[in-house]
Amino acid sequence: MRELFATRLHEARLTEAGLIAELEDAVWMLEEGDAAGHDWCEREGYPGYTSYASLDDLPQRAPAFAALKTALDRQAAAFAQALHWDLGARTLRLDALWVNILGEGMVHSGHIHPGSVISGTCYVAMPEGAGAIRFEDPRLPAMMAAPQPLAEAPEALRRFVYLAPAPGDILMWESWLRHEVMPGTSQEPRLSVSFNYALR
Repeated sequence: MRELFATRLHEARLTEAGLIAELEDAVWMLEEGDAAGHDWCEREGYPGYTSYASLDDLPQRAPAFAALKTALDRQAAAFAQALHWDLGARTLRLDALWVNILGEGMVHSGHIHPGSVISGTCYVAMPEGAGAIRFEDPRLPAMMAAPQPLAEAPEALRRFVYLAPAPGDILMWESWLRHEVMPGTSQEPRLSVSFNYALR
């Protein structure tokens, strides 16, 4: 048996002491002062809060985001190497960094990140019952009449994979991989910082 067309998910952890607590404070600082972000969330029907459409300079706004960028740059380079990408004279550049706050029952529906090559999330607060992230097999639309895999099928052969990361976990994937945040049952908010890398 030979495996073809693997979909890779890069997993890492923040190792900088105290950075998660600093990121949590920085997330709440942004949420409190971002009137434009709240307006966008209300206008677009986004549950909770995101700085995605309102703030594009997080590393300049708080030292915690600058430290996170440094850690993410290292992980993105390692992921690109693991993918055996031939970057030539191009370099990976963090071109979007934003925060997300989701409360009880809130979701982020399935989507991809066009215009980027690597996307991902660093998890800041994941209380028990927080919504898992679900990844979808990118071949799903072409499977037509294929039967469902057995419940005990290995992870690599499932149609959907659900992960419940812990605070400090970083997940990275190629930006074409469809993903979504499932509804959570926790009354405590789920905090994360998401990002995109492009080739420049």
